[in-house]
Order: sequence, then structure tokens, then C-alpha cells
Amino acid sequence: MNTDRDGLTRRNLFKGVGGPAGLAAASTLMDAAQAPRPAGGKQLKIGVVGGGFGASFQWHLHPNCNVAAVCDLRADRLQRLSEVYKCNSSYRNFREFLKHPGLDAVAVFTPLPLHAWMDLEAMKAGKHVISAVPAAMTIEELDRILDTVKRTGLKYMMAETSYYRPEIITCREWAKEGKFGTIFYSEAEYHHEGLIPLMYDDRGFPTWRHGLPPMHYPTHSTGMVVPVTGERLVEVQAVGWGDGHEVLQTNQYKNPFWNTTAFFKTSGGHSSRIAVFWHVAAGGTERGQFFGDRLSYIMERPEKSPNTVVQISRDGKTVLDDNGYPQGNVKLEAFKQPNYMERLPESMRVRSGHGGSHTFLVHEFVSAIQEDRHPAVNIWEAIAYTAPGIVAHQSALKGGEPMKIKDYGKAPA
Repeated sequence: MNTDRDGLTRRNLFKGVGGPAGLAAASTLMDAAQAPRPAGGKQLKIGVVGGGFGASFQWHLHPNCNVAAVCDLRADRLQRLSEVYKCNSSYRNFREFLKHPGLDAVAVFTPLPLHAWMDLEAMKAGKHVISAVPAAMTIEELDRILDTVKRTGLKYMMAETSYYRPEIITCREWAKEGKFGTIFYSEAEYHHEGLIPLMYDDRGFPTWRHGLPPMHYPTHSTGMVVPVTGERLVEVQAVGWGDGHEVLQTNQYKNPFWNTTAFFKTSGGHSSRIAVFWHVAAGGTERGQFFGDRLSYIMERPEKSPNTVVQISRDGKTVLDDNGYPQGNVKLEAFKQPNYMERLPESMRVRSGHGGSHTFLVHEFVSAIQEDRHPAVNIWEAIAYTAPGIVAHQSALKGGEPMKIKDYGKAPA
């Protein structure tokens, strides 16, 4: 079990060994007169656990939300959470954190292997949950989260940033309006060279990222394809690549791949390619593209080619290529992408991470609870984004063997 930099073990986060359960932060509370005013209805009292990525969201700016408690094992990250969210109720023990008076919901932004367990514990304690991606490490964990949501009636949301990237908002809406015609092929890719430093902590001990299978982190890509096409990924063949690096020989996941490419069949009988690469001579990117028989959308590339819309002209003119062959009269235009900030409460119209998606995720989670409905990226969607990657990794381990992916359906209306 890895130890924290201040000498505490990760087990302490759960059992409270080695320090008081509630550690008051040094930061001061936001003055009540300066706090955002609720737009109506009861304010949601949320607790945030995980002071790395978890401090990059705008819960404190939402007019109907209040950060009531924060939690992290590391003192520096706990302090960061307290300062960002102006919260003086801080905990180094997760179970004590869940007992904080009046807590309605929990935002889980801890390492991936802890997501499912913490989500389940929070729901057992009667809290709604928003969780960092991916939802889980195994199909069994996904099943348990789904069963718990069904049994308790609590709201679960996976904080998949791709769903609220402006490009994907545009494509989701165009698909519903029928502008693409039939999207017969889609693809998305997540390229992230240079992760090795994150695979070790500051003492040189392996972290949860050490050797993580690429397809166990598929949701930045599947979270583009699935919501735009409106189809599930139901069959897969995948191929992985690794070079025998020591990370690939010693990791806890027994994963031999730096990179994996998966070719999916959708529930609509169409095709989709998903590529997740940890080691590649290419610019880092999270991008997708959607090809229809009427319109296509191509997201910008790392070399700065713009977001591009491609349409087939219906003017009846014949166009010849350089060899004198007739070809379709195709029109390509750079697309000026709106950011959709006007859809947010005024206090939240600020720049945020992952293409401006963080503010949208906050607003959707708070709104779903207040309106007593399933969030957009609910557990059924979270499974549809996460499970295909888990199965794809198994396909790659078996040399590209075709494998079926269970369709769990969609959230009840």
C-alpha cells in the first residue's frame, strides 16, 4: 500500500488512522453577502473528495449549490480544496466525510481504482454521486453501480468532459435535427504522449496510472461517439501495441500495451474507430469526426487545422477531378464554433477545463437533482461509454478476437 508524502497510508483515508477525522482548514469562509444567490429552490449541499482534479470545477459559482465539505488524504490537496471552495469543513477520512450534516451529494475525483467503491459507499450513505471518469475498472463494478442506482433511486452522473465540449454539443444537436443524414462512420481518438512522469509519485513509487490499459480510459473518445450517433457500441475487435518497456512488464494490470485501436460495430449496424494512445509521435488530442451521407464534421487537429464542416452540394453541377473523372461537388468550410456559455447561469460563464466543459457538468448535475431526473451522463450512459473499452482490452489481449458488448439500454423516462 503506497504511503502519502506526509507519512499516512491510503488506508487512513477510509479508516481514519493517523489523524483527526475532521481537520479544519486555515482558509476563511466566503462572506454570505458575496455568495451566489440561489435562482430558486433548495441549495444543493455537495461534498468534494479528491483535491487534485476535484478542485477544477465550479460548484462554488453555481447559484443553487454550496460546497459543504471537502476531503482528501493529503494535507496540501485538502488545503487547496478548502481555499478554492471557501469551505472550512474538511476531512481526511472518507467515512467521516460522508457523515457531514446535511450533505446531499458527493463529487468523487479520486484515482480511477477508487471510483466504483467510493461511489457505492456514498450512495449507501444516501448521497447522490457525480464521479470522475471512467465509471469503473470492471463490468462487475458497473453492474453494482447500476443496481444501486435502481435500488436507491439516487442520481448518478459520470463527469465525462467530452459530452459537453462545444464541438460535441453542436454535433449532438445537429444529429437530432437530422443534418448529418445517416452517420455511417465515426471515429474518436485520445492521444496523450508523455504520461510516464505521472506513473510515479514524488518518491518514485508507482501510481494508479502505472501501466493502465489504454482502453480502460476510453470515455474521452466513446463520450463523443455514443451521444452523437445515439447508438451503442455492441461488437469490437481491438489491436494493442507495446514495446516491452519495463512499465509494460511490471504493472499491476498485467497490461502489455501502450496504445490500443478498437474497431466497433454499433447497434445501428454502423462502424466506429476508437484509438487511445499513451506513447505516440503526435500532438496530444481529444477529438472526433462524424461522417454522414449529407454532412460531416471534422474536429480540429493538433496541427491546428480548424473545425471543418463538409457538405455535398445539391446544385446538380458536375465537377471533374485532375484526371477528368466526375466527383461530387463537395463544399468544405471552417466552422466558427460557438461556446454555448449563454446556456449557463450568469455566475458560471467563465473559462473552464477540457474545452469549457466543467461548468456544464456542474450545472447539469445540480439541475438534474433539483429537477428530480436522471442526469445526461447517467449510469446507463456511463456504462455505454466505459464497458466498450473494458471489452476492447480483452479483445486486444486475445489478438483481436471479435467480442460482443452487452447493451444495458437507456435510462427510464
